[in-house]
Amino acid sequence: MFGGPGIRIPLAEDRRIFTPIDRSSYAWEKAYRRRTAAERVNSRLDCTFGLEKHTIRGEQKMRVRCGLALCVMLAMAVGRIKANQAEKMRSLVA
Repeated sequence: MFGGPGIRIPLAEDRRIFTPIDRSSYAWEKAYRRRTAAERVNSRLDCTFGLEKHTIRGEQKMRVRCGLALCVMLAMAVGRIKANQAEKMRSLVA
């Protein structure tokens, strides 16, 4: 009953369901942690730095604004580390 050949569905069919990494593996957990961290950064760019509702016209101007926002986040993290406040490194408020 279960010993015969199975049905082969290509990954291109639906990447959200048929992932190249098994969902129950350690590699999946590691990749998913990276994804959630990236989503937190994207949310901060959208909400805190006002890039969700913007009046910027042009891709180049938007790239500059995003780059400046990322530089500000990194500079704040470095400043907190230098001030021996590493536990507040990810916080935007004092």
